[in-house]
Amino acid sequence: MFHRRLEEVAMNAWPALQQMLFDGWIVRLAQGYTKWANSVNPLFESQLDVVDKIVACEHIFAARGLPTVFRLTPFAAPAQLDHVLARRGYRVIDPTLVMHRALQHAPVHNSLHSTLREEALHDWLSIFCRLSEEPLAQHRTHAAMLDLIPTTRLLVSLVTNGTIVACGMGVLEQDYFGLFSLVTTPQQRNRGYGTRLVVGMLQWAREHRATQAYLQVMQSNTPARHVYTTLGFQEAYRSWYRIA
Repeated sequence: MFHRRLEEVAMNAWPALQQMLFDGWIVRLAQGYTKWANSVNPLFESQLDVVDKIVACEHIFAARGLPTVFRLTPFAAPAQLDHVLARRGYRVIDPTLVMHRALQHAPVHNSLHSTLREEALHDWLSIFCRLSEEPLAQHRTHAAMLDLIPTTRLLVSLVTNGTIVACGMGVLEQDYFGLFSLVTTPQQRNRGYGTRLVVGMLQWAREHRATQAYLQVMQSNTPARHVYTTLGFQEAYRSWYRIA
């Protein structure tokens, strides 16, 4: 199924530090860094009692001092899981769109005079933290996760007039290319740099034989959704989290 394949490649592109298969569910743990890397992903068919499984997952997360988080999609298994979690008091947070586009024709260059530059992991992470205005010291787990990516990783910055204005990560698995961690420095937003960053990354992907591109964006992030739609991305399906 196309949607499940998108889920698989995306999880490979954003690996947890620990991962456990549990009767069709994928339990991911990464010391609390990001909900997705610390969540239960009910991706495949299950056989065991659903409430017993939820309780077992709660014990796993509680033992690590983490809240129990489920990442749900319209094709989560079993189909009634969302309702069962709601009855147990799990609330919905962060509705997200998974967007997709084919890459037979990558977007054309726009008129901005910018350069897409590949970066080493340490340099890129420093750039990401600076543009995101976050301390680098808080991203040790992030660095370890990026180092675990098993497929081709693209770490880039966008440079204009000698200044880095944006950065992003792409991950290529076979013919699927995912875009992650796209950020523009706050002082340079709304100037087209995010668009130029994505255009350059998609062109790289097409040159490396990718035929499909995907990304995830918060449903509430209207400006980013507009940019991605303009670049040809369309909603493939929605995901959301339920947290204890």
